[in-house]
Amino acid sequence: MEQKQYKFWFCTGSQDLYGDECLAHVAEHSRKMVEVLNASGNLPYELVWKPTLITNELIRKTFNEANMDDTCAGVITWMHTFSPAKSWILGLQEFRKPLLHFHTQFNREIPYDTIDMDFMNENQAAHGDREYGHIFTRLGMERKVVMGYWEDEAVQKRIGSWMQTAVGVIESSHVRVMRIADNMRNVAVTEGDKVEAQIRFGWEVDTYPVNEIAEAVEEVPKGDIDTLVEEYYDKYDILLEGRDEKEFREHVAVQAGIEIGFERFLQEKNYQAIVTHFGDLGSLKQLPGLAIQRLMEKGYGFGAEGDWKTAAMVRVMKIMTQGMTDPKGTSFMEDYTYNLVPGKEGILEAHMLEVCPTIADGSIAIKCQPLSMGDREDPARLVFTSKTGPAIATSLIDLGDRFRLIINDVNCKKTEKPMPKLPVATAFWTPEPNLQTGAEAWILAGGAHHTAFSYDLTAEQMGDWAACMGIEAVYIDKDTTIRQFQNELKWNALVYRK
Repeated sequence: MEQKQYKFWFCTGSQDLYGDECLAHVAEHSRKMVEVLNASGNLPYELVWKPTLITNELIRKTFNEANMDDTCAGVITWMHTFSPAKSWILGLQEFRKPLLHFHTQFNREIPYDTIDMDFMNENQAAHGDREYGHIFTRLGMERKVVMGYWEDEAVQKRIGSWMQTAVGVIESSHVRVMRIADNMRNVAVTEGDKVEAQIRFGWEVDTYPVNEIAEAVEEVPKGDIDTLVEEYYDKYDILLEGRDEKEFREHVAVQAGIEIGFERFLQEKNYQAIVTHFGDLGSLKQLPGLAIQRLMEKGYGFGAEGDWKTAAMVRVMKIMTQGMTDPKGTSFMEDYTYNLVPGKEGILEAHMLEVCPTIADGSIAIKCQPLSMGDREDPARLVFTSKTGPAIATSLIDLGDRFRLIINDVNCKKTEKPMPKLPVATAFWTPEPNLQTGAEAWILAGGAHHTAFSYDLTAEQMGDWAACMGIEAVYIDKDTTIRQFQNELKWNALVYRK
């Protein structure tokens, strides 16, 4: 997954009533802030300083330039002094990218011994930012507000976190999902309005006949397949478990051909996510397993049984984690079965084959096992257990009149015992606030059995993404109660109704 070198513009607001000396100080202060923020190591993308905005014309011109700059993923604004908000109306109305309102001030402490009216006139963020914030509320526009001192690490990290969300918003309009066959017959939650998804999120969701991509697999030269199989054998443990080694290798080679053929087809057609369905495999010899796992590891989104919404979300969330230090992983996932023993409650997560190895903890092995789904030869797959620690599980659902993003904080754990007869990659987690409340709330919200799961993103980031997209987001976390959650769903039905 190639990382684009996005940048963010830092725009400071003021006006010309205070004279040139004051405006020179405003520019000096904002320049220094940008330099320190860029040097902090807490921002994943570069901040670009822009001249102070003091007139309607300059504000409008700057925001439209930001719209047209493909490298600009968003704008951070700060009202150093008092900037009359009517000056911002046209610029904000025409702005089409994520915006963060940074509520801070240059000085950490009031200079008690020297403070005078000149200082007061020059350092007015406490009411300048309130005037600016008012016009957003009056216009009904979405923005992120971060308050705190600009040199504080926690504040800098919040800005950095928002930057990752903003990139997810920008990149969402570049997501193209390739559907190989339709979704599983009679399944409701994987259905959805693809036209509305393109209007709302920018996603292009297209269908290709399975044999068209199967032909691309068949055209992969044997030499390329052999080379990739050698890479598999060097990188992963090989668990023959009594199978003939030659036959095992042939099964693995089928997945290598699928990985190469699928990736070349996706690149040729310019798609960043893919869905498959075990009920329509055409001339493919195996259900794509190891191949899909490897494609997800490279940054492609995936959804099983035709679930294009989850495939797109996995892609968006992988984009949002680009550039992170020591990421723990993001994957497609599915709820399977519960452990209901008191004190050991949790959900065993897996899928038939397709879980991304970025979330693996420890060794990763290749197994080749029978699979009744798909009516094909035994597919090879990567098996492992996931990392432990806090994470989020998300589900984007189509309610007919609107989309809803459900975001659940979860705690990933190791299972109490190994599962030697289960030939799939697994995770085990307990949802916040506990299994009973978390599962009840998920079901009340209409959450799917498929999820886009990440150790590296936060509920706040995904909620900010939903807000930028203008869709409903509901949170299931440590503070959730069923009574409160049911009321929230009722209120949201009124707010988000078309």
